Amino acid sequence: MKKAFVLVSILLIVASAVFAQGSKDSSDSNTIVVGATPDPHAAMLNLVVDDLAAQGYTLKVVEFTDYVTPNTALEEGELDANFFQHIPYLDSFNAEHGTHLVNAGGIHVEPIALYSQKYDSIEALPAKASIAIPNDPTNEGRALLLLESAGLIKLKDGAGLEATPIDIAENPKEFVFREIEAASLPRVLADVDAAVINGNYAIPAGLVATRDGLVIEGASSPYVNVIAVKEGNENNPAIQALVAALKSQRIKDFVSERYPNGEVVLVD
Repeated sequence: MKKAFVLVSILLIVASAVFAQGSKDSSDSNTIVVGATPDPHAAMLNLVVDDLAAQGYTLKVVEFTDYVTPNTALEEGELDANFFQHIPYLDSFNAEHGTHLVNAGGIHVEPIALYSQKYDSIEALPAKASIAIPNDPTNEGRALLLLESAGLIKLKDGAGLEATPIDIAENPKEFVFREIEAASLPRVLADVDAAVINGNYAIPAGLVATRDGLVIEGASSPYVNVIAVKEGNENNPAIQALVAALKSQRIKDFVSERYPNGEVVLVD
């Protein structure tokens, strides 16, 4: 037991040290520390490091694999900004956790889609099929709205963006919904009949919405991925330089070449 405690303590110290290397040094106003999920967010950020350096800013990118930690780190001042979430999730997180995070600029949409390794159409989904969906409030609602748009279910009137399975009014095929952490959905895809997966987790798993999706979110999606900052910092010159860099021709060319099938759609 003592050895196990020592090992856990060492691992925590190492993890803290690794995070601290990318954490914000409050004395350096020209350093921008941004938390991001790997693809496409961190990939896009790494592309503009030199562009920001030319303007006198040092961009440090800290990668995360979940949605909660980067928002907590931003609220606590360990990050200057983060880049992974859409506006409905940001609003929901603030309401649930009492944080003060705001949108400093919209960058792109990653269409969410329904995927399956067992069936090649929604018509082929059998009765009582198991469908995995994200378990965080806004992405769960987003997934259910996607399924409703395909006529697979019908939600109660007014269910809206934060719908959950208890808001399903009609489920003709009696689908069984499994609420799973968003990051884990690609890993459970083989164990369910289908899964609704966010773009930033589908892309690293080799899934292309327009090629592999049975149902794909429309172009009018309200789920724009944004640069998030602590309230009051949205007009900081360094943050505005970061937002501008992510709207540059370099990023447009990258998205055009890397995601030619519409996996990532830039916004104005």
